Amino acid sequence: MPESSLPFEDGTPRSLETSRIAWIRLAIGLLQGCALYFLYHAAKDRAWPASDPLLFAPLLLVFFFVPVLMMSALGRLPGRRLWQWMLVATVLAAGLGFHDIWRSVGAPASGDPGANLPSPPYPSPLLWLFGAVGFYIAHSLVLASATERRTIASYPTYFDCAWKLLIQIQFSALFVGAFWAVLTLGAAMFKLIQLNFFIDVLKEPWFAIPVTVFAFACALHLTDVRPAIVHGIRNLLLVLLSWILPVAVLIIGGFLLSLPFTGLAPLWATRHASALLLSASAMLVILINTAFQNGAIADQVARVLRLSARLACGLLLPLVAIAAYALGLRVGDYGWTTDRIIAACCLAVAACYAFGYAWAASRRSLWLAPIASVNIATAFIMLALLLALFSPVLDPARLSVADQMARLENGQQRSDSFDFDYLRFEGKRYGSAALEELKQNAQGRDAALVQIKAAQSLEKTTARERSDVRPTLADLRANLKFWPQDKQLPDSFLTQDWRKEPNPWRLPTCFRNRSTVCDVYAIESDAESKSRLLVVGQDRDSSRAALFAQGPDARWHLLAMLPHDFANCVLFREKLRAGEFTLVPPTLKDLEIAGRRIRFAPVDDPGANCPRVKN
Repeated sequence: MPESSLPFEDGTPRSLETSRIAWIRLAIGLLQGCALYFLYHAAKDRAWPASDPLLFAPLLLVFFFVPVLMMSALGRLPGRRLWQWMLVATVLAAGLGFHDIWRSVGAPASGDPGANLPSPPYPSPLLWLFGAVGFYIAHSLVLASATERRTIASYPTYFDCAWKLLIQIQFSALFVGAFWAVLTLGAAMFKLIQLNFFIDVLKEPWFAIPVTVFAFACALHLTDVRPAIVHGIRNLLLVLLSWILPVAVLIIGGFLLSLPFTGLAPLWATRHASALLLSASAMLVILINTAFQNGAIADQVARVLRLSARLACGLLLPLVAIAAYALGLRVGDYGWTTDRIIAACCLAVAACYAFGYAWAASRRSLWLAPIASVNIATAFIMLALLLALFSPVLDPARLSVADQMARLENGQQRSDSFDFDYLRFEGKRYGSAALEELKQNAQGRDAALVQIKAAQSLEKTTARERSDVRPTLADLRANLKFWPQDKQLPDSFLTQDWRKEPNPWRLPTCFRNRSTVCDVYAIESDAESKSRLLVVGQDRDSSRAALFAQGPDARWHLLAMLPHDFANCVLFREKLRAGEFTLVPPTLKDLEIAGRRIRFAPVDDPGANCPRVKN
């Protein structure tokens, strides 16, 4: 009898049950699409529930993740177990969303200046990413446990459930992409005959969001009722990926063997050594598992793959050790930050794999058999760490703010070089509270300086302001180098408060950052202004060039910008310093329309064929 006609345990014919599940999944997909459109419309119009951020974010996460989990679990979890898992998933999604927004209360928003919460109040990108990973792992564990009807299932069952779910999601996303490609092509064809209604409908959120989710639900069901196809695709994918393992072992092994000759200094110079090494470790773990699979095919694996997998298990330890050392150096020099705390958690997971796989490789009894136990244990550790990171337990913002404050108080970090803006923009509500405390109750020898800098950071509301470490008057004098050198820069230019410039981002970097030098050249005066100064950045990072004019009110104004690449030309800079330049009339007249002058922008490159500045 074909498998599709076999009855379920309750006696229901499989074909009838499959049909019923199909309709339920499609209904869930349609309802999810409508709910997501409702939330999108509320966020767009700033209406309820988007007007209440602490409610909106939890609702968004619940309606995004939980319906997908329910559609996947239908027919695989018994009724009571299904509703228990959906309840747990709902509580987790809502709780994580609530905490993600709550921790941002009092912190500057990435949107409108002065707002205390993101607007619209969407959850953070990290929560979306790690939330998806966490729910994927948890759902795979739940499905495997239900399949064998025991708390901890066997590794082959975990393997089958996890890979089936991953392939279902990937192919469902591919189906949605193909579906939209067909719709877009159809709309383009109708547009050829001057019928634009189809393409207009595709642009409408009320159509696009529900249809996308509905198509995903259809694809999820189609991949679920064709397990043989999914199984075949999985096997093919694993076989192909497994043969990349020898190449990865050669590359990473060669890298590690080169380190004694090159030293670690070039690695530290990248400033992202930990992230690179952890990425290499993750790649090795994935490739090792493509060769190991469910642990039952050891006799079928080619000898070169068996050897490569064993060597790869040994390479994990030095990779993780160097990554931990790199992270330790950064933490020792600069303290804990949000990124470093997340990296430390990733290192903890990588260490579980590294030590576990090294132990597995050292066993001679059965090829890498202990990997199964290591993978199961590490999956639960990953879930625990993810839950702790996105809850108050290990909130990276809270921990990093506490560490940075401790470094400031015990003298590990000097107050004049302390990054107060980190507390403001990365510390969430904890950082803002710490700045308020410093502003009111700073103590010690530099208490006055700390209070001033804390107050200045609290006034900043955008990330652009954070990047501007505004120089003092002394800094500005050091930053601006006047040519010819036998003359001095006007005091009025130095003492002007450039922070009040309407568009400070248009100023050369030396006006906004310390230790950034610009050349200043005097341009001959004319009848319309008292004098003009050309400011040109000296290096690649500050190579903006701008012309300033002093008006009748004695204030200096940004008059014009030079081409972006102008300052990188060595020849231009040498001629300017030597005073070998003249002012000539423009080659193109302005265009006047309705009383307004429109300037033409020349298409030629003034820096063409010119030697560039090399740093």
